[in-house]
Amino acid sequence: MTKSSDCFTPDFKPTPYWWDASPQQPDDMAKPPATADVLIIGSGYTGLHAAVQTARAGLETVVIDAEAAGFGCSTRNGGQISTSVKPSFSTLKQRYGEARAVAILKEGQASLDHVARFVAEEKLDCDFGVVGRFHGAHTAGQYDKLAKDCESRHPGFETGAFMVPRGSQHGELGTDAYHGGIVFPKHASIDPGKYHAGLLGVAKAAGANIISQCRVNDLERSAQGFEVSTDKGRVRASKVIIATNGYTGPLSPWQQRRVIPIGSYVIATEEIPADVMDRLFPTNRILSDTRKLVYYYRPSPDRKRILFGGRVSLQETDPRKSGPKLLAELVRLFPELEGTRISHSWAGIVAFTFDTLMHCGEDKGLSYAMGYCGSGVGMAGYLGSRLGKAAAGVDPDLGAFSQIPFQTRPFYTGKPWFLAPSVAVYRLRDRLGI
Repeated sequence: MTKSSDCFTPDFKPTPYWWDASPQQPDDMAKPPATADVLIIGSGYTGLHAAVQTARAGLETVVIDAEAAGFGCSTRNGGQISTSVKPSFSTLKQRYGEARAVAILKEGQASLDHVARFVAEEKLDCDFGVVGRFHGAHTAGQYDKLAKDCESRHPGFETGAFMVPRGSQHGELGTDAYHGGIVFPKHASIDPGKYHAGLLGVAKAAGANIISQCRVNDLERSAQGFEVSTDKGRVRASKVIIATNGYTGPLSPWQQRRVIPIGSYVIATEEIPADVMDRLFPTNRILSDTRKLVYYYRPSPDRKRILFGGRVSLQETDPRKSGPKLLAELVRLFPELEGTRISHSWAGIVAFTFDTLMHCGEDKGLSYAMGYCGSGVGMAGYLGSRLGKAAAGVDPDLGAFSQIPFQTRPFYTGKPWFLAPSVAVYRLRDRLGI
């Protein structure tokens, strides 16, 4: 195996691969207005989709971000779009009853449809494609579980999923590391940097005022709405939407107690020969597996590199340290990539929840959507759009994710002290195939 010190290309960048084509925009020094109808904190997919709806409804809309617009996971993810809902129908039915379980699954499908429709209607150039997902079984037992789930009909929509046994696996993926898998043909891929840049343009064209490098320091409720103090001045807003997901902090402690920030790490390889890429990724699908500490990967949109992500450390760590570990896992899956180097290595913070479901709603007048559990490319924009429509009075129904309890735990304040031991347990379970 290549030594860690030799893993990186001479032009290595510790920044997202997507930023090469869609660089972060510098601070234009703009200041927020003194008043706004709607103030949105967070300029990722959630915040900008909400802004599109409120601005198009004629509301004075201001979007504020502590960093450059889209600095968080909206431009750091792997560009994989699924139906987002992790728990199975049987699990959801046991928790909430059949009707609500069906409604939740329908929301997942709607989030996938939302991205496709938005990209088409707004004519965004972001390498969107319905390529399907291959979800590999890392044990024989996991393959059997996938097969059983595949036989079950999904209430509310048809996934079109089909099983791929180990003997036919090379038609989907050039590795022997899995015991077969399942294909979800409706899942999609996107260039998240280009998608965010296009979305940002749509929001601005709608009339939203985007203020970057503008940290919110204090948020107070008032008779007229909210008084918001920022690095660039105060804003009085009638409505405030929290759209910070994994970057949610003490500004909104009720939400902070309900999300678990987890680092997710990604690498991009140097360019791979076309014949190797065709052999390893013949279908151009997005990929994931059944491990608790899941790996997710795909070819880059131009099929010249491999993007490979996952969690490879018990603690949050430097992407320069996580990069070689991710590369080692990539080579384990595809031994012929031995000697391949890393051109980019980066990290982002995703937000998990105690019930592994996303949530949206309102707490004492403060609207929010968050907790996408690592599957937010479609769901963040979908729920953001619903928040925006509700704030604009267009459609007050926030859907199924506003109708379930947003759980926390006693003594939890937003710092996941339990994360390292949990990761250790999950890693052991993955290794033992439990």
